[in-house]
Amino acid sequence: MPNPTAAMLVIGDEILSGRTQDTNTNHLATELTAVGIDLREVRVVSDEPSDIIDAVDALRKRFDYVFTSGGIGPTHDDITADCIAQAFGVGIDVREDARAILATNYKNPEVELNEARLRMARIPDSADLIDNPISKAPGFRIGNVHVMAGVPAVFHAMVESVLPTLTGGAPLLSLSVRFKVPEGRFASRLSEIAAANPDLSFGSYPYIKDGVFGSNIVVRGTDPDRLDAARLALETMEKEFSS
Repeated sequence: MPNPTAAMLVIGDEILSGRTQDTNTNHLATELTAVGIDLREVRVVSDEPSDIIDAVDALRKRFDYVFTSGGIGPTHDDITADCIAQAFGVGIDVREDARAILATNYKNPEVELNEARLRMARIPDSADLIDNPISKAPGFRIGNVHVMAGVPAVFHAMVESVLPTLTGGAPLLSLSVRFKVPEGRFASRLSEIAAANPDLSFGSYPYIKDGVFGSNIVVRGTDPDRLDAARLALETMEKEFSS
């Protein structure tokens, strides 16, 4: 049985402008790989409601799981929760359970939990909360879409909260064989090996070191015995082309 599939939607003008570097994608990819969920697509969209809604609608129909990052804070441009509600055709408002959780983050919630901060307790109808032990403001899950914060530390904590609720598959394993010759010399042979092993994924990643061209061949799959056989074939090829 194939592994479940996933997509990630990174939301924010700051990512597209280059002001903020996205690290959440790498973290999510690593965690999903470990539990046997294949991250198949990543999109980055601006803080434009129609772009967010369209992307959510497209991704949730194609993949088993969707994860979003960014846009659930207290400011006017944090519009992700509203867009998710529109995508699902449900209402959204401050929810008392979310408000109660958020209040625990403040010494004097009656004063500090102002209108802006209460935006972080606005949850679409029928959504389940995602725990946030860092700053308390919860994420949420509705359908197969998991909506999480953009701040890396909070995103990581939310991913940790979500992972036990997911149904995974066989963890993806990988190996690497280093070739100290240009990939153009062995590309045809590598294609033959890849074609003979359709259950494995082969990738060639070239590098230049001290003026010498080479490539790292990475093989991915779920069966360790099949990976060992691929390693043997690649090591034999590497000796042939390096001699």
